[in-house]
Amino acid sequence: MIDPPPPHWLSLPEPGAACAVIAEIAQAHDGSLGQAHAYIDCAARAGAHAVKFQTHIASAESTAAEPWRVKFSKQDATRYDYWRRMEFSPEQWAGLKTHADEMGLIFLSSPFSGEAVELLRRLDMAAWKVASGELTNLPMIREMTRDGRPIMLSSGMSPLSEIDAAVEVVRAAGSPFATFQCTTRYPSPPEAIGLNVLDELRARYGSAVGLSDHSGTIYPALAASAAHAIEIVEVHLTMTRELFGPDVVASVTPAELRQIVDGTRFIDRMRAAPLDKSTLDPSVAGMRDIFLKSVVAARDLKAGSVVTREDLGLKKPGAGIPAAEVDTLVGRRLAHDVTRDAALKHEDFSAS
Repeated sequence: MIDPPPPHWLSLPEPGAACAVIAEIAQAHDGSLGQAHAYIDCAARAGAHAVKFQTHIASAESTAAEPWRVKFSKQDATRYDYWRRMEFSPEQWAGLKTHADEMGLIFLSSPFSGEAVELLRRLDMAAWKVASGELTNLPMIREMTRDGRPIMLSSGMSPLSEIDAAVEVVRAAGSPFATFQCTTRYPSPPEAIGLNVLDELRARYGSAVGLSDHSGTIYPALAASAAHAIEIVEVHLTMTRELFGPDVVASVTPAELRQIVDGTRFIDRMRAAPLDKSTLDPSVAGMRDIFLKSVVAARDLKAGSVVTREDLGLKKPGAGIPAAEVDTLVGRRLAHDVTRDAALKHEDFSAS
């Protein structure tokens, strides 16, 4: 296991920093406060650096006319009813934040209304995360910038022009920010992940970049970390794929989250330690004699013999004349008797 300290999120990771992993809980708790707390423990055990929820206040963000994205619920007549069932009280949110702090996790939650912003502000969160569906809610983003905390912008439902507008609001306020490539498809197929966008976002905004992945696999996170040196990965977490909920098919299991955490740490260490192949790696110098081959006598040879190629073999260990020099020995005369399999040395040959 490779578990460095969590990143310092009072300012977002700088471009090129080690990758932080966010476990997105969203509505996986299905309105159960106990389950929400259980997910914090689960994310911590899996090695995540941060845990992220979504803070919904139905009356502030929705109406009864809101349609279902997927009609999955057997107990909620409308989408509005579902949001109401997902609500926690301010005291309950404070309890979740305290629990995350105790587990060494950064607590995050995406607000979906101005009222949710105010509720979360009282929790003294380290950073804000703007959900894809809220990227065009510039008044809410402007309100988030009021306390100068870092802001993470997800882009799953927006073209560059809308990302530009959100970034302009954040930059005008002087808030640190990161931009996320996100594909709002549950689950996202490989051809919809858009890893190329990560480099475009970094070049366009000069910010740290992240991948908010909905593939339900470990592959995009690891590929993005290796090929694009991203600073943040966000993946949905489910206790098991047998659970109920609209995001289960787009989520990773605890064991898979552990693989993402360990994989990104491993990749960070690889990227931070480039090798110079123009010189010998000191760590393998002691193994050369064991693995490399030397020139040996292929049979017993008498002093005065002129060596032919058939007289010479190549065998381990590599403490004698290197195998690469075998042809330079052909035609030379032996200075003394040599037994079969003896590693030849330059002093075994006459000077002339």
